[in-house]
Amino acid sequence: MDVSIIILSVVVLAAIGYVLGRRQALALSASSGTKLHSLPGYYGQTVAIATAVPAFLLLFVWLLVQPGIIEGRTAGMIPDSVVPDGGARSLVMADVRRIADGLDAVMAREAEAGADVNVEALDFNNVRARLAEVGVALGSDVPSEVFEAAKSYRASSDFGQLLMTIAVLALALGALPISYLRINPQFRARNTSESFVKVMLMVSSLVAILTTVGIVGSLVFETWEFFKLYPAQDFFFSTVWNPQFRGGSDLGILPLLWGTFYVSLISLIVAVPIGLMIAVFLSEYAGPRTRSIVKPAIEVLAGIPTIVYGLFALVTVGPFLRDWLAQPMGLGSSSSSVLTAGLVMGVMIIPFVSSLSDDIINAVPQALRDGSYALGSTQSETIKQVVLPAALPGIVGAVLLAASRAIGETMIVVLGAGASAKLDLNPFEAMTTVTVKIVSQLTGDTEFASPETLVAFALGLTLFVITLGLNVMALYIVRKYREQYE
Repeated sequence: MDVSIIILSVVVLAAIGYVLGRRQALALSASSGTKLHSLPGYYGQTVAIATAVPAFLLLFVWLLVQPGIIEGRTAGMIPDSVVPDGGARSLVMADVRRIADGLDAVMAREAEAGADVNVEALDFNNVRARLAEVGVALGSDVPSEVFEAAKSYRASSDFGQLLMTIAVLALALGALPISYLRINPQFRARNTSESFVKVMLMVSSLVAILTTVGIVGSLVFETWEFFKLYPAQDFFFSTVWNPQFRGGSDLGILPLLWGTFYVSLISLIVAVPIGLMIAVFLSEYAGPRTRSIVKPAIEVLAGIPTIVYGLFALVTVGPFLRDWLAQPMGLGSSSSSVLTAGLVMGVMIIPFVSSLSDDIINAVPQALRDGSYALGSTQSETIKQVVLPAALPGIVGAVLLAASRAIGETMIVVLGAGASAKLDLNPFEAMTTVTVKIVSQLTGDTEFASPETLVAFALGLTLFVITLGLNVMALYIVRKYREQYE
């Protein structure tokens, strides 16, 4: 039985338990004349919780444990003779899983046609053509032992799925009558139901923390594996980025950090002055009607997908800069350049700077402005000498948050700046960033066994540390500002 059908079945049983539990509570109250401790709905909720929660926990644990057990058992069936020289057994297991999925597709196709085919009884040569029909093309170098392992993998998965279905539904069906029989007028159903809700709220609050811990843990683990294969000093201090999946790679991060810094710097040069002037206009000069129109219109820029910005950079901005600036000045002939990506990215992060700065400027107490006006200052003098200095910590925090957003951008750089890793000061040259190379190193049918693939995790961890530092600095500055003026 499919997992979705199992979940639906448990939900239906829980709903039945809720109805029966509520009805039983009402019946006990009416027959004995005893006042219930809780509202009838709480009794139904306890039955539904007792029916669904243990079953879902068992399903979750089973889905986590079963693949590892089956893969370990199947991997033991593969002889060392079929593992390629210098290859990993995990590569062979990838073929096993692919063939097993193809066998499932073959069976589904034969079932739709009304045929009764026993895949287990067919040999490898008979099944190869059927696998090709469902989109699983096997090379001539795939040994028959892998096919036998795939059949065992499929049979074990089907058997495990059957056991899981029986166990989960049996647990739900067994818990329903047990929780139903616990219902009595003195049973504190409300306490049980609300305790469950508190636990769910606490678990929900931990999701973000656990996700962050999981991300950092996976990055640290894979980065450690990378530094076992590639020297750390070469990674952090080499000026050459030249991955070769056949060996002899140069994986220096400095050209990528330079491209990331260069593109982000240009984007901030574009976004910070424009965004700050927009914020000053909206908070100090614009009337309520103008503000209600202009601010949402500017914030629309934040909702445009980054792929659209990338296409705009590729089709419009890049050719314009090449034809009107780069080629006439003899600085380059490519439409992909750091300046192209920086300009478009700067437009993208304008709403981040303007919205945050606008809120910060509005938070400056009006008494500071009134005191400046009382001393004879004009409005422009008040803005330059009172409002902006008072809001400066918050504005710096907004700029740092916008810088973090620019550092993590990928699609605009891919389409606007190219993929060339180099150290160059010419803004009309094509360069690339850390995020682009993370994508390129993990693109395709890769296996996490070579430094050329594992380097993506080292790049990701480095970028994570940089952006985390910027975010922490920004939050510290903003918090200090808020403590001063709130």
